[in-house]
Amino acid sequence: MQIILALSLPRDEQTIPVSRHMAATAMAEIGVAEDSVQDIAVALSEACTNVLKHSGPGDEFEVSLEVDDDHCVIRVVDTGRGFDSESLGFGHADTSAEQGRGIELMRALVDQVRFMPKPEAGTIVHLEKTLDFEDDRFVRQKHTAPTS
Repeated sequence: MQIILALSLPRDEQTIPVSRHMAATAMAEIGVAEDSVQDIAVALSEACTNVLKHSGPGDEFEVSLEVDDDHCVIRVVDTGRGFDSESLGFGHADTSAEQGRGIELMRALVDQVRFMPKPEAGTIVHLEKTLDFEDDRFVRQKHTAPTS
């Protein structure tokens, strides 16, 4: 089983809950455990928030979500000016810090966070998480042979 969602969105803060809702709903429908759904939803929101901070007016961004039997991969691609990810969020952010807490939060919620800068063309935020599923998950029902 594989689910792929792709969204092309305008740079607008109202698109953050839209992308979060679509991703969370798709994962919940196939039986991804609520904790995993919420972790991914928050990490996705943080990645989208970075787009708003680091891209310019009129820019668009793309969100893709791929879910299979074991894990989820999210890519948020912006067309903004990009940023130096090595200078943000690699240490522990001070609780009073104005920047860097979102990146640290993403790292706490998913298994892998990568930033792939594209000079003068934006940044790709790549998130991966191994998923936990509910016992009555859709994936399990489709792969379990009936017993007689």
